[in-house]
Amino acid sequence: MSTVSIPAEFTLHRKNLFNRTTAPRWIASHVRPYLWIVLMLIVGAIGNAALAAYVPMLTGDAFNAMTQPKPDTSVLLPLALTIGISQIIRGVLQLGRNFGAELLAQKMERDIRDELYLSLLGKSMTFHSLQPVGDTMARSTNDVREVNYMFSPGVNLVVGSFMFLVMPFLAAPRYHPALLLTPTIFAIIYFIALARYLKTLAPITDEVRATFGDMNTHLSESLDGVEIMKGSAQEVAEVDRFVSNARRVRDAFVRQGDLEGRYIAMLLLGMAYAGGLVHALLLFRAGTIDLGAVIAYFGLLRLLEFPTFTSTWAYSQISSGLSSARRILELINRETHLDQNAAGLTSAMRGEVEFRNVSFRYPHPSPLPEGEETRLPSPRGGRVGDEGDFVVQDVSFKVKQGQTVAIVGQTGAGKTSLVKLINRTYDVTSGQVLVDGVDVREWNLASLRSQISIIEQDIFLFSRSLSDNIAFGKPNADKDEIISASKAAQADDFIHDFDQGYDTVVGERGVTLSGGQRQRIALARAFLTDPRILVLDDSTSAIDSATEDKIQRAISNAARGRTTFIITHRLSQIRWADLIIVFRKGKIAAIGTHDELMKTSEAYSRIFRE
Repeated sequence: MSTVSIPAEFTLHRKNLFNRTTAPRWIASHVRPYLWIVLMLIVGAIGNAALAAYVPMLTGDAFNAMTQPKPDTSVLLPLALTIGISQIIRGVLQLGRNFGAELLAQKMERDIRDELYLSLLGKSMTFHSLQPVGDTMARSTNDVREVNYMFSPGVNLVVGSFMFLVMPFLAAPRYHPALLLTPTIFAIIYFIALARYLKTLAPITDEVRATFGDMNTHLSESLDGVEIMKGSAQEVAEVDRFVSNARRVRDAFVRQGDLEGRYIAMLLLGMAYAGGLVHALLLFRAGTIDLGAVIAYFGLLRLLEFPTFTSTWAYSQISSGLSSARRILELINRETHLDQNAAGLTSAMRGEVEFRNVSFRYPHPSPLPEGEETRLPSPRGGRVGDEGDFVVQDVSFKVKQGQTVAIVGQTGAGKTSLVKLINRTYDVTSGQVLVDGVDVREWNLASLRSQISIIEQDIFLFSRSLSDNIAFGKPNADKDEIISASKAAQADDFIHDFDQGYDTVVGERGVTLSGGQRQRIALARAFLTDPRILVLDDSTSAIDSATEDKIQRAISNAARGRTTFIITHRLSQIRWADLIIVFRKGKIAAIGTHDELMKTSEAYSRIFRE
């Protein structure tokens, strides 16, 4: 068998390496490749603000011309043309600023989505078992979009308004240095108030994002479990829970709005208008400046309206974006506890498997918040015990190449956890799992998993055609290979019953198919990839007795030449196994052939009597 180099968990590469120490540094490292867009934004903002300040200055000149003892009307047309041309140029520059900010925001959203998606694909099953899907979706969609809004309109308006704030400092000394007094006092109080505002705002925007994630988690769980909810007539209770979560989101938004409403910037602006105008009139009365300077100066003070108005919500958008960035970064930085070992073994696998003193428990990737449940999810979503409880304890056995092993035992004994150590869905806590005499951790993860196929009882199918689902593990398979695998899995007949045959698109998770049909599609998928190790985790439980004999023959044929592990309660499958392992509470209670165990194991013989 030739080994194909394919991307798998942890083997995903990025063009850029981002600084993930803090959210601001992470955002800055994403911006770095687009400094040319930042330059476009800044140039547009400076030009826009400068030309906006140019208008009151020209207006002041017009007033001076018209208030002379002999008004000079000849200057009005050139001033009007200058104002008109300058504002056309200003409009172009403002368009460039807005375009640059929007372009940067969209590129940031794209890059962050790519990074987050690649990170999620690279996480271990321990991470995915513990992380709520709804919260992950909230971070992947709404939080990423909040980062977009942080740049457009957030950063766009902040940069633009800052330039408007600077202009009175540059233009006012043209008329009199004392006119810097009002803009200086305004700027000092403005930035002090802004710093206090942002400090108070940060925890509230954090709460807004967190409560939204909690609401989305509950919504996702309700939709996934809608059949159980309706079957138990718990619609009213679930609606009450959702309303309670939605109320928490609303309350958080209300607190944010209340804080924004108490922001004093607009009051400060009014005081600046009054103080600046009085100051200018006093200078005019003293004969220090002329009327045109008073008009121009008050027009320059009007530029402060833009930064004041935008600060009431633009900075809120930036705070929300930073809160979202922290949530996204926390997800990306979450430990996975697995290493792909890119330089590991990539040779073709024979299929010999050995467990040496293997023990395993499900570890927490990080401490849970105070008061939360400390029990851990099993691979199937149940609870398998506290962090200190081993679900597999001191297990040792060896399986030769091509042998078929049946693993039997009560539900919750640890059978599924045991087989998932072979392909490193999880890593052992202690001991070793060896394939072909090599510790699975020494294998290249992509090579290891590409040669092992696990078919579970809970079959997952994608919302794609039957052909695409069968060829999922081998996308380049041709139609003949797909049909051959389907016939081997006894799926070809029912597929042809559909109007579109292999092109039939199944519903999400395969809900349009019966349980037996889904399992036969999964078997066909496994047959097509031709794995060296095949694991059937109670994968024929939903197959009716009429089809069981056909499936049994298909499995028997598929098991030839490859090592096969079967977790099952069906006696017809247990009998013909080369090796039978009786599992009880995470330990091997008995091991041997069928005839041997019938004589020596009470636990095994009880299975047949029952």
